[in-house]
Amino acid sequence: MKFRFNSVRVSLLLLVVGMGPTALADEWAPLFDGKTLDGWKQEGGKATYVVKNGEIVGTAVPKTPNSFLCTKKPYGDFILELEFKVDPVLNSGVQIRSHVYKEDQVITIKGKKKTKTAGTVYGYQVEIDPSERAFTGGIYDEARRGWLNPLDKNPAARKAFQQNQWNKFRIECRGDSIKTWINDVAAADLKDSMTSSGFIALQVHGVGKHKERVGKQVSWRNIRIQVLDK
Repeated sequence: MKFRFNSVRVSLLLLVVGMGPTALADEWAPLFDGKTLDGWKQEGGKATYVVKNGEIVGTAVPKTPNSFLCTKKPYGDFILELEFKVDPVLNSGVQIRSHVYKEDQVITIKGKKKTKTAGTVYGYQVEIDPSERAFTGGIYDEARRGWLNPLDKNPAARKAFQQNQWNKFRIECRGDSIKTWINDVAAADLKDSMTSSGFIALQVHGVGKHKERVGKQVSWRNIRIQVLDK
């Protein structure tokens, strides 16, 4: 008995078999299961985080510093994608390669010295900025050096953010390269080697004396990661 094989099918089969475990390592994995906060822990302030309708919802509360919902696991080189929606009066961000100060620290931002207490989150932040400045997708160094890559010279990215709508981030970390996209528009492109790995976190910014911001919310959904570490 003779068997005939379609050459295209055979080639595809050999390609899949030959991919092996490397291909599996590059698959997307969810960071949020849509139902619980398993795998996350809160650091910094006391803003509230709950799961509602498949989203993580952060709510601003008074008299507390910046709050962060952090992954329990650190990540180095990766591609991160997520969607977010933020109230126009709030400020937020997504921390990457971040850490927590174990002791009080004195840092200098724009020539001014500031004290950061133990327990303060620090590290790269991909900004969520619904204000007129429109720096969403820029990179800020939270509680450390300040702005590293604002979007003042990227008008296309500043126009890409959609007010009162779901927006999409793509964040790529490869070695000393950090790149961001907002709604598929290239935003920040940073070269910086200060921190090579750390947790990912979702920020609810402190509201200070702005009583009108208390109770306002920022939400995240469809959070997934592709780990590039080999």
